Amino acid sequence: MLAKLLIIGMGGFLGSVTRYHAAQWIGQYWGRTFPLGTFIVNVSGCFLIGLLMHLFTERFMVKPQWRLFFVVGFLGSYTTFSTFEYESGELVKDGEMLIAVLNITLSVVAGFVALKLGEAVAKSL
Repeated sequence: MLAKLLIIGMGGFLGSVTRYHAAQWIGQYWGRTFPLGTFIVNVSGCFLIGLLMHLFTERFMVKPQWRLFFVVGFLGSYTTFSTFEYESGELVKDGEMLIAVLNITLSVVAGFVALKLGEAVAKSL
């Protein structure tokens, strides 16, 4: 049990650090009016979860530890649903209802499309 927790924790550490740097970099270059950093992180995380889960369960015989590290740990920390919710709430609080609705709608739709795209890419390999 301790080994599983360490594997998840190592992946989680790397995922959260990657998320932070990616969102900061994106915000620096494309601005922060729309929470694009969180949006791109969430959509790319959905794509990677779709890709890896299909590859790990349908295509390759991967040890469960790799799924724990990459999917539960890394991608679990990399995707930022709580940040997405907070930023959407702040947009509403600031009177930016249109941007908040756009953020919520695009994040959910693009995330689902990215998930399915990841699965399709995995199936085509």
